Amino acid sequence: MDPLEGETSSAPIEYEPVNVKDVLVEMKDTAELLIDLSYSAVLHSSEDIATEVLRLEERMDVLEMRARMGLMMATRSPDDAEQLAPVLGIVGAADDISDAAGDIAKVVLEDIGLPEAMRAALPEAVETLVRGVVDPDSVYVDRTLADIDLESETGVRVIALRRGDDWLLNPGPETAVRANDVALLRGPELAIGDVCETMTGTEYERPSADVPDIPDLERAVDTIVHMKNLSELAVDLAYSAVLFDSEALAEEVRNLEVEVDALESRFEAWTLRAAADASDPVALRGLIHLGSATEVISDAAIDISEGVLRDIDVHPVVQMAVEESDEIIVRVAVDEGSDLDGTDIVAGVPDTESTMSIIAIRRPEDGWLLVGDADVEIQGGDVLISKGTRTAAAAFEELATA
Repeated sequence: MDPLEGETSSAPIEYEPVNVKDVLVEMKDTAELLIDLSYSAVLHSSEDIATEVLRLEERMDVLEMRARMGLMMATRSPDDAEQLAPVLGIVGAADDISDAAGDIAKVVLEDIGLPEAMRAALPEAVETLVRGVVDPDSVYVDRTLADIDLESETGVRVIALRRGDDWLLNPGPETAVRANDVALLRGPELAIGDVCETMTGTEYERPSADVPDIPDLERAVDTIVHMKNLSELAVDLAYSAVLFDSEALAEEVRNLEVEVDALESRFEAWTLRAAADASDPVALRGLIHLGSATEVISDAAIDISEGVLRDIDVHPVVQMAVEESDEIIVRVAVDEGSDLDGTDIVAGVPDTESTMSIIAIRRPEDGWLLVGDADVEIQGGDVLISKGTRTAAAAFEELATA
């Protein structure tokens, strides 16, 4: 039985005035959280996290309808229609991501089958995501996140709270934790267990799995994890391309989508080869589902940035969202002999006076490097995808210029 059967998935949605900008921001936050949760559900084999994915997917359906209604009401002229068409594309792409995340979650909930190798990949992750219900007796109850100061003390972040049917996405310092909240935590594997136990009052069980001795299966699992990371990056860049009307970022989204397509082809070949040596080939069905859903997510990123690629002016409703953004993502090409050439990056932070953090590098001979996975050195010719303030971004671009 579907975990959410009998809930409000078919409840009528009537038009009501909405702030389209706020709806778009919530859809973006929801889409990004859905990607994170769905893969975490698979890696942890967690039915609880998978069920939260389906709850969020249902929430996304409501947001999509409200956004479409609001955009239809805002169309008053051919110029409006031209500018709003890409925004409708963004809305549809967010729903595609939501559906793909739901398909990933169902790999767990419907026991489609997944090799232990997927869970064996978990310890290699930089951070772990867990779900827990806040115990009324927890020392965190009725305290703000600023007061608890989890991130500074442990490196663990509260990335979302669900209070009944209401979601608090990206909770801020003044957000208070309440008894019986469903908390989604992300942080280092070594620290998150203690935080989870303090918050929920129950013992945290660290996941474990045997690593199978099937080389093709290991390659397939490594590839799907890399595809997931690249697709997640593509979505992040796609939204940034739209918000900041950046053709350069939109082109990087296209580059990422091409890379994911190439990886999917190799992934399918390795999965089929692994089936010949697997004791239970049916258990590989879940991997095929993951590959298809991941490719849908990267395609959705292209749909998000399509208006920028087609040189259609960004609609004012999106421009308003830009004005509220404190952080931006930029693409910087590093010249040989520049101040950045030869600079070390440790945990995503370059050894410079800049406060920018580097998310990824596209290197001509190596393809995409996700710098959170390893410490690297910047080279001339690298294309850096970086996050920070507008002021820091301008200074960072100067450092990249010879």
